[in-house]
Amino acid sequence: MTISIASSGKATVDQAVNELAGAFDSVNVAMLVYFASTRYDPEEISAKMHAAFPGATVFGCSTAGEIVSGRLLKGSVVAMSFDRESILDVKVEVVHSLRKKANVSEAFRSFERHFGETANEMKPSQYLGIILIDGMCGVEEKVMDAIGDKTNVFFIGGSAADDLRFKKSHVYANGRSYSDAAVLTLLKPAMPFDLVKTQSVREMGPELVVTRANEDKREIIEFNNKPASVAYAEALGVSVHELAACFPSHPLGLVIDGEPYIRSPTQITGDSVFFHCSSVEGMPLSLLELTNLIDDTRDALERSKAKLGGISGVIVFNCAHRALELEYKKLIRNYGELFADFPTIGFNSYGEQCIGHMNQTATMIVFG
Repeated sequence: MTISIASSGKATVDQAVNELAGAFDSVNVAMLVYFASTRYDPEEISAKMHAAFPGATVFGCSTAGEIVSGRLLKGSVVAMSFDRESILDVKVEVVHSLRKKANVSEAFRSFERHFGETANEMKPSQYLGIILIDGMCGVEEKVMDAIGDKTNVFFIGGSAADDLRFKKSHVYANGRSYSDAAVLTLLKPAMPFDLVKTQSVREMGPELVVTRANEDKREIIEFNNKPASVAYAEALGVSVHELAACFPSHPLGLVIDGEPYIRSPTQITGDSVFFHCSSVEGMPLSLLELTNLIDDTRDALERSKAKLGGISGVIVFNCAHRALELEYKKLIRNYGELFADFPTIGFNSYGEQCIGHMNQTATMIVFG
């Protein structure tokens, strides 16, 4: 069983794809996952990556920075291949028109036909779901809820990005590029695997209960029956004018059994606070503060390594917020070194998926 990685920073799609194809020339590729900067034309890179690996299942998405063993990159494409001994079976489906309706029913009917069992019968220990979704569609929560209604298999992944331009992101499958869409991949790995969610925050104080919200717009209008911006600022002990500057270091989170699911604030409009994740009325959110991102990520990887007895590969969906924090604190090199000892690829995302949708998190698939 072989998991291999490669990367390219070549200037053109042809050059990058040729370099990747050469790196995997000796591998009998069954499945290939790739993450690419939007400097590469979306339609062209999807078509040429698909053509370069005939007979393989090839899928990926656009990024806000790429990760490969030992390094964090920009303006590149990174890829991970699985040989035919590593993957017992795999099926990819594309879900379209997400803004209109997050309907995954046809995708799951296709999965059931392909694997020969109902989605409810599929065992989470045998099946693994990967979701790559347009990070500009704003409906990740609805898609994850719809998936959760269909199966107990865990789908983990990230929201495609566009190099922090926030205009149009892309997911790739079947040799095509899609927006307002999600690529759902269901596979049966031949090796054990672990799903990791790690974030570097802790609870720091008062609870803010959502008392008025516009869920579809990811807008919170009131906390604790006060204007949202006022209540948030009071909890931090700052003025409303100072609040936005505190967003990166003091997000909010839904805490379940001590585990935070982060909602990163984006802006203040009027008295409302807008977030990258939606929250429903009645939801209690905790004020959070940052901890040591390097130590927390290292600990999460070590726990997974001990659980599996070793690591043969990692796919990382790392929030763009975390990447900006690493850059600001000059920790880019330190973070990359955490993944130096095993085949790793990943990308900086506009949101992370693991059971639900969240921010300022790294979700990972760790293969034993």
